[in-house]
Order: sequence, then C-alpha cells, then structure tokens
Amino acid sequence: MRRSVSIPTAGDGLRWAGLALATLLAAGLVIAVIVTPLDLGGQWIFAIGMIVPMALLQFRVARRATVVICLISLLASTRYIWWRATNTLTFDHLSEYFLGGGLFLAEVFAWLIHLLGLLQILWPLRRPPVALSGADDDLPTVDIYIPTYNEDLAIVQSTVFAAMAVDYPADKVGVYILDDGGRPEFRRFAKYAGCGYLTRPDNAHAKAGNLNAALPRTQGELICIFDCDHVTTRAFLQMTVGWFQRDAELALLQTPHHFYSRDPIQRNFTIMGELPGEGELFYDVVQDGNDFWNASFFCGSCAIIRRSALEEVGGFAGETVTEDAHTALKLQRLGWRSAYLNIKLSAGLATEKLALHIGQRARWARGMSQMLRIDNPLLGPGLTLPQRLCYLNAMLHFQFPLPRIVFLTSPLAFLLAGQSVIHAAAPMIFAYAAPHLFGAMIATHRVQGGSRRLFWSEIYESLLAFHLLRPTLETLINPKLGKFNVTAKGGVIDKPFFDYGSVMPHMVAAALLAAGLCAGFGRLVLGTADVWTVVMNMAWSVFSLLILISAIMIGRESRQSRHSVRVEAALPVTLFFDNGAVIDAVTEDASIGGLAVRIPSDLDLSNLAVTEVELRTGGENLVLPVKAAGAGAGLLRMRFLKLSFEQRMGLSVAVLGRSDAWETEDRKLENSMVKAA
Repeated sequence: MRRSVSIPTAGDGLRWAGLALATLLAAGLVIAVIVTPLDLGGQWIFAIGMIVPMALLQFRVARRATVVICLISLLASTRYIWWRATNTLTFDHLSEYFLGGGLFLAEVFAWLIHLLGLLQILWPLRRPPVALSGADDDLPTVDIYIPTYNEDLAIVQSTVFAAMAVDYPADKVGVYILDDGGRPEFRRFAKYAGCGYLTRPDNAHAKAGNLNAALPRTQGELICIFDCDHVTTRAFLQMTVGWFQRDAELALLQTPHHFYSRDPIQRNFTIMGELPGEGELFYDVVQDGNDFWNASFFCGSCAIIRRSALEEVGGFAGETVTEDAHTALKLQRLGWRSAYLNIKLSAGLATEKLALHIGQRARWARGMSQMLRIDNPLLGPGLTLPQRLCYLNAMLHFQFPLPRIVFLTSPLAFLLAGQSVIHAAAPMIFAYAAPHLFGAMIATHRVQGGSRRLFWSEIYESLLAFHLLRPTLETLINPKLGKFNVTAKGGVIDKPFFDYGSVMPHMVAAALLAAGLCAGFGRLVLGTADVWTVVMNMAWSVFSLLILISAIMIGRESRQSRHSVRVEAALPVTLFFDNGAVIDAVTEDASIGGLAVRIPSDLDLSNLAVTEVELRTGGENLVLPVKAAGAGAGLLRMRFLKLSFEQRMGLSVAVLGRSDAWETEDRKLENSMVKAA
C-alpha cells in the first residue's frame, strides 16, 4: 500500500515564511536587549523589569514558568557579560591584564556553565521502568561483575550476597568477583558462596582493565556492574532489563548511586541541618536531563551495558581515569543509545573522611580533563549537538577551581593593592549585576529543586577548589599525568579531629580576606578611595569570607565508630527471651552488625535477656542470635552474635537487598507494576 504524499501548497510557504520572519524579529529583539547601553536610571528600570517577573513566577509550579524564568535569567546574564566586555575592561597595565582580565574570564566561564547547565536539565525525561517480557527462557543472560582491588572482604560479602539473591532466573544470571588484588581469601569466599572468581596477572588500566579482562571469560548478553560496596536490591534486574528487550539499540542503562551512609560533609557540617547528599543533584536532576537528550552517562556502577555494544567500541575505555563516562561517550559516538532510570535500586557506602572525599573528586576532575583533551565532544563524529553540549558541560564543570578561587579573592586586589578589577562606577556595577545574580540564583534553584540548598554550590566548590586546581591544570597541559586511585570505604573515626591539611588553603585565604576588610575600613576612615567602591569590595569580601568559614567548618571530622552503618528500616520481627517470652515488634534501624527495635516504654526488661530475633522477610524467616546492647526511650538495641554463612547472607539481603529498601512514595506505583508482571 502506497503512502500518500503531501504536496506543499502556497499556504504552507506563507506559514514557513511567517515563522522565519517571527524568528528573525525575536532574535533581533533579544540582541537589542543585550547590547543596548543604558544610563544608571535606565539600567535600574531594566533590572527591576527583569527581577520582578522572575520573583512572581517563582510561585508558579508549571513547567512553562520554569522555562520563562530560565530565559529571563539567561537574557539578564548575557546582557551583563556584554556590558562587562564592552564597558569595563581596560588594559593599560600588566596588572589589568592579569587581574581584570582574569576576573572577566572567570565570569565568562560561569556564564557558559550556567547556559549549558540550564539547557541540560531544563526538561528532565523521568523515564519509567519497563516490565520484563516473555517466558524465562526468552530473557537475556546477565553477568554481574563486582570489581575489587584492596577493599575488605566484609564489605564485598554483602554486595555478593545481594547480587546472588536478585529476582531473575538462576540459569540466566552469573555473579563474578573481579579481584584485581589476587587475594586467596576472596577466592575461598567465592568458592564457598558459589559465585565466580576472576583475577589477572597485572593491574594494567586499573578498573577498566579489570573489567575488560573478564569480558572474554564470561558469556552474558548484558553486563551488570556494581562497585564492591554497592549492594543491589532484589528487584534490580526486574526493573532494568526490560528496557534492553524493548530497545535493541540501547547500549547502557544507568541507575542512581544512592548512599546509605552519610558523606563527611553531611556528617561534619551540621549547622545547615540535614543536607542532601552531594551526588543527589547529579543523580536526581542532571542525569534525567541528560536522558532527555540521549546523553546519559555511565557512572561506573549500578548500571547495565549490552555486551555487543561494548565489543564494538573495544571494551571499557582505558585511556582516562574516568573509564565510565569515556566508555559512554565512545558508545554514543557509534550511534548506540543510553538511558537513565531514576529509581534507587542499590545503595553503597559514602567516603568516611574529608581527605578521601577530596581525593575521589580530584580523580574525577583529572579524568574529565583528560577526556576534554583527548576526546573532546565538540570534535569527532557521531554525536548530536545536544549530546556534545551535555558532555562538554560535564567536562567543563570540573574546570571550576581556578574561576572559583578568582571569585573568592578578587576583592583583595582593590582592598590590599588599590587595583580596580572592574573599571566602572560601583552603582552601575550593582545595576547590571543585580538581575544577573538574582536570575542565576532563582533559575538554578528552580531547576535543581530540593537537590541542592541555596548557596551550597559556592561552599562545596570552594571546599574543593584549592585541591582540584593542580590536577585540572596539570591534566589540561599533559593528559597523560595521573593514575587511577581506589577510594577507601568502610573505615571508622574513633575520635573527632580537625583535618588541618584539607582546609589550610582556606584558612590562609580567609586570613587574607580579613586583612582586606581591615584595610577597607582604613580606606573608609581616611577617605582615600571612593566610598561605594570600598563598600562593594568589602561586601564581596564578607560574602567570600562566610563561604570560606563554612568550608573550614567541614574540616572538623566527627566521630564515626560503627563498622556497620545502621539504616532506617521498619522490619517486622519477633523477639525471643531467655524465660520463654515472645514479643512481636518492628525495627527502628538495622545493620549487618545489629538492630534497634521499638518496644513498649513500660516493658520491664530488668529480668529478661533477649536471645534471638526472627526477621520476617516475606520468604523464609531468618532467626539470628543476639545480645542486648542497651535499652531506653522505647528502644531495645541489640548486636548480632556469631552468624553462620547462611545467616550472614540472609541478613545482608533482608537489611540492604529488599526490593523496596530505598524506595520512595512516588515510585511505589512503578515498582508494583513490575512486581505484578
């Protein structure tokens, strides 16, 4: 049957001509708004005309309101950058090239990141799960890889136990420990647990080499990867594999990296209350935005990759220390698709110490800088324009250290040395900067939602900037510098201490800003400089100082003495006491080492000793020997006594591997749909 062919008419031509004319007129209007100079009064009228609509639209929840806020914000910011470029730069002296030019370039960088960031996340996809289809014999085979190098066996055991308990036909899934440390105890554990064990004679290309060495030794159609501290829920494959059945061109499906322990920033910086995890912005907002543009990144764990796609690109990328994102880039250059499923289907351990956290981010920054140099997304074949911009934004983001340090310290040029970095009157600077800064703040907060607190990005980037400056600059000059480093997990902090090494640069910068404020007061008293210029630089210094003080406060490491992190979990249990008494209860929290149970506050435990607890897991009940570790406020705390291999396996699955372990209310519908399939 022939398809009908529509023949263009004169009316179609007029409509296209009208659309083109309207586009040209809109572009001309935008350019006029950006480049038209105004006097101080006119600019303040313009500023108010930008700020008021954004403030009013902030109270509307519609997606269109978000789009309008972002467009106004970009318009105000672009006008500010144009004004800075055409009215505030002078280069009569070398110091003006270095100081004034440096600040302007930092502002251009911030404007570019703001533009790319809004384009990237303005319209998140929010992909739903897809149920498995067909009979068990029709399902694709899956190899679950658990790479490890120098981590403790106790950490890896829970990951292996949960992986072996996934709800998927047993003859269709294989679990493999990829031990790059070649440790005999891991080999013995794998044999006893009944999972595969693979090692290799060297550690070439670190994690990427470890994964690539395993590929020819297994046969699964899909490769599922979990870092050795990321414990999967039983529903992981049920919720993800369906997308590979539906889409034959899908190479990668990534899920969030959720952490059931607090990172050092959440633990140490309590003045702002309960902070969202540092990675929540990326996994709750950015990756969903990437997914809209078919540009979801591989993040190294909690993901599935199609074997045939991996083989086509030659395996996992080993040219950089961020093998994950680089592998995704290679896949998408060849036309393969990627996807992101924003459902927490696994959970891992966050870094325990600030120094380790900084070291991990330094590796990410080095890897992204390597990719920017050796596989620039703006160059080469295969990518759509939105894909190029999404990858570019990810790589450029990690170049923030130098611009961030410039923003923090620029007022010192005037306060301590009398050098102006912006050649304009302070009132005019305020008039142009006000809508730019307000719009950037409102638009960013709007698209990020609850994933990031106001001003938190300034504190977090300032915390990292001094430490990431060297690896980013070094790598941009020579991308071969640096090596893969494994981030230690599962440690303890026996007593609080202050990590002077991690925050010493911030203390020096804070001292200089304090000196600058003193100098500013002197200039005001002596009347040796324009009052408004002094006030502007002093206000700037106060803001920078508050940011630095906040970063310094994170340097105080709080105590963390538990080897096993307890997670909130309402699990039905039965308590057995030495006198034969039996009580049904519900847990408050649980871990691999013990649990806390809610009990009636009037229950007298003075003559009772709990001996066992039975966890009702929905399948076979799990009976575990326990000993009371304390009671009070309606809670009975217990620690587990020596457990058998089978008991440890059941406990890991019951506490960390439950299908709904990290489920939120807004995902229950999708989860129930998959369970019913």
